[in-house]
Amino acid sequence: MLSANSISRRAVLALPFAAACSTRVPGGYRGYAFVANADGQAVAAVDLQVLAVAKHIPVDGSPGQVLASRTRPSVYVLTPLNGAVHEIASDRLSFTRKLVAASTALSMQADPKGRFLYVLAREPRALLRVALDSFRVDARIALPEDPVEFALAADGKIGAVTSGSTVRFIDLTGQKLGNPLAAGDFGAVRFLFDSRTMIAANRGERQLSLYDVSSSRLITNLPIAVRPDYLCFNRKPGDDAADDGQLFITGEGLDAVVIVYPYNTPEVGETVLAGHAPGPMAASDSYLFIASPESGRVSILNIGTQKVMAVVSVGSEPGFVVVTPDDQYALVLNRKSGDVAVLRVGAIQPNRNKSAPLLTMIPVGSRPVSAAIKAV
Repeated sequence: MLSANSISRRAVLALPFAAACSTRVPGGYRGYAFVANADGQAVAAVDLQVLAVAKHIPVDGSPGQVLASRTRPSVYVLTPLNGAVHEIASDRLSFTRKLVAASTALSMQADPKGRFLYVLAREPRALLRVALDSFRVDARIALPEDPVEFALAADGKIGAVTSGSTVRFIDLTGQKLGNPLAAGDFGAVRFLFDSRTMIAANRGERQLSLYDVSSSRLITNLPIAVRPDYLCFNRKPGDDAADDGQLFITGEGLDAVVIVYPYNTPEVGETVLAGHAPGPMAASDSYLFIASPESGRVSILNIGTQKVMAVVSVGSEPGFVVVTPDDQYALVLNRKSGDVAVLRVGAIQPNRNKSAPLLTMIPVGSRPVSAAIKAV
């Protein structure tokens, strides 16, 4: 029998963690949420069966974005200020490789087949392709303007890049940059899931510009009631009914979310009031979760009825939302309070205008800004 004196201080400190690991949430998601803590220079791996942090994984720099590989047991972390990409083994929760791709970078996108990462760099101004086998930059396309955002079509053949003055297509197969399509203050950019149409958010004109990919011609400009700062589809790549999807837009100008039907004949649908200064969003099959950073709340829109059916207080300065692939949890990252609010999607009651139940709050670190879900 062990005496009290034979138990080490380290063992005592480990007891709460061991107890947490032995307590599984019934029906919890088998996987991790990897959360980038910008001020903590680390990624928190949150066990979604336990709903607790399993490990903090340090990185060299301030992480700004996390992506989960579809084909590899890996997640990738971008530290924009030093232009580095870090690889983390999702099965071992450990750092594996680092690549300094540029002096500074903005964002990254994953190739659909899992062969490359595309890094949008600010210094030098370029789109960089990182081969994941060698973990080296194997191609680069110089950009004439300071980039804002980049998008990759689902077929992996075409990309688009925006700047404060224009939007361009990029032939990723031929490694060629297209001519400017229009003049304007462009921000977010997206492709429809059939890779035939590109949508560019013109912030200056408060409109969405839709372009035909094959001809590079403008299809239409859709004026909207808000500056298009945030764009969110309610369908995911591979969904059978993706052509019936909607596009949701929030931004400066109105406390509302604008609903756009981008397929077939593109048109603006409803404009629905949704909290104070709504911003980042994420969608499950049935609901849209809309974060309002200034009020610390999330509004929940029923996509079928196009009505806000619940509002929940989630923490201080919610700035990122992600939904688990099985639509079980909506995770809200609170930048100021340094935690993650967990909403159980199945507990939301349709057609009842009340506060939605908050399952738990998970402290994760200093200023969480991005998260990716990885199954195990």
